[in-house]
Amino acid sequence: MSKTIVELTAADIPSLDEISKQVQDDAAGAISTFSGTTRNSFQGKTVVQLDYQAYEPMARKVLGELVAEARAKWALMHVAIYHRTGTVPVGETSVVIACSSAHRDASMHATEYLIDELKARCPIWKKEVYEDGSVWKGACNTCNKS
Repeated sequence: MSKTIVELTAADIPSLDEISKQVQDDAAGAISTFSGTTRNSFQGKTVVQLDYQAYEPMARKVLGELVAEARAKWALMHVAIYHRTGTVPVGETSVVIACSSAHRDASMHATEYLIDELKARCPIWKKEVYEDGSVWKGACNTCNKS
């Protein structure tokens, strides 16, 4: 039976090792992960922190749809997506995606697909806070560009 874990939390995300164990399966030959962290600079500006907000009911729905899409494209066993809300200081993790599958290509492609689609479609917004100001970024920044 396949397992799907989708968590939005203001608390720290579990460790990558803990999340990998959640998607581990004796039939899985591969576990692929993505871990997104707050870096200390962006385009020459010093980053102080990221602040995330989410429309949580819709974000959970969209994340569930993305997992279903990934499962339709690739033979996945288990999938976990964790995303922080609130303030995420430099060096801390804001998002983790983990997928397990029998072979590496499925979990690797699915993990990339899930982070790309999360960033494009999920109603989670981030404010990048710099030493000299801030800017909001979020889902569908490029949806209306021609």
